[in-house]
Amino acid sequence: MSPDEAPASVPEPAPTPKPAPRRKPTKAVPVKEAEGAGKGAAPEEVLPPRRAELSPGERRLLTVRSARRRRRPKFVRQQSHRYLRIRRRGSWRAPRGVQSKQRRHYGFRPTVVSVGFGTPRAIRGLTPAGFRPVRVENARMVEGLNPKREAAIIAHGVGVRKRLVLEELARRRGLKVLNPIFKEDQEEKGT
Repeated sequence: MSPDEAPASVPEPAPTPKPAPRRKPTKAVPVKEAEGAGKGAAPEEVLPPRRAELSPGERRLLTVRSARRRRRPKFVRQQSHRYLRIRRRGSWRAPRGVQSKQRRHYGFRPTVVSVGFGTPRAIRGLTPAGFRPVRVENARMVEGLNPKREAAIIAHGVGVRKRLVLEELARRRGLKVLNPIFKEDQEEKGT
């Protein structure tokens, strides 16, 4: 055996595994004020709650609503299979024809919208997390919201500059914004 050749019985060392990527904690600890900072210091940042504070009855009704939504049929317009122009989702019109089989609830026709398919009145209009969405246009409207029960929807006509100010104000108050420009999930994926 020549000195350049290595013995065949010695195995090569296994590569060391890469460490797992560091993740941000799920709950942020509020930042304490720096020592020496007086009354003029910036307010502490508060995270918005993931779910609204609801009574046990309202929480139960939210689960009832989600179960009903899974069973609810898709309401399609009369003869939507025939005409492309009325196939669009969300274009429901009640059948009004005198001889309409769908209006008369014949079994082979699609289901018609009726009261029994609705959601419980106590939670009607709430988001799946239980927040009541409130349309917001200015800072005064943001300050009037309850962060435990309401979430802000920034109005469509608000420009980007003012929208960023409203989002920052809502973030400081611990309010959930349902239509933010910049989502925290995008931030984590980008880094």
